[in-house]
Amino acid sequence: MSQPPSTPSHPYATRLHWAGSTGGGIRSYSRDHVATAAPATPVVELSADSALRGDPDRLNPEQLVVMAASSCQMLSFLGAAARAGVDVLAYDDDASSHLDLTAAPQRLGTIRLTVTVRVAGGTDDALVRDLAEQAHHACYVAASLAVPVEVSLAVTVG
Repeated sequence: MSQPPSTPSHPYATRLHWAGSTGGGIRSYSRDHVATAAPATPVVELSADSALRGDPDRLNPEQLVVMAASSCQMLSFLGAAARAGVDVLAYDDDASSHLDLTAAPQRLGTIRLTVTVRVAGGTDDALVRDLAEQAHHACYVAASLAVPVEVSLAVTVG
């Protein structure tokens, strides 16, 4: 029997663990849990948003989605800049979203990435902006999300 040609891919697997009891009802069980993603070794301590009875000292899934979109945009941009010979000296992003409780189903609203990039002197501002746009279209995470990801960019030189 012949096999179909394999599709190139990069697999991603995580492991999540929670233990406790929901026997006391919706208000009583712990939202705290842990996750790992081999081969990385850190254990990520997670919970629900504190507004949903979670531990505010732990990351929540909504924060992880926003963080993933931010990280993917940065990595895509740095790759595009390196390929174009642009010397990026710093990259900062104040990423945000919100839980839209009026949507059906309820979901995260637009993810806004507010990026500041510092580049070496003599770098063309328009080129940096073009690379940011290319990176946005190349970002796997943004392309995978049902909510829009918007990028605003400030460029500083030196």
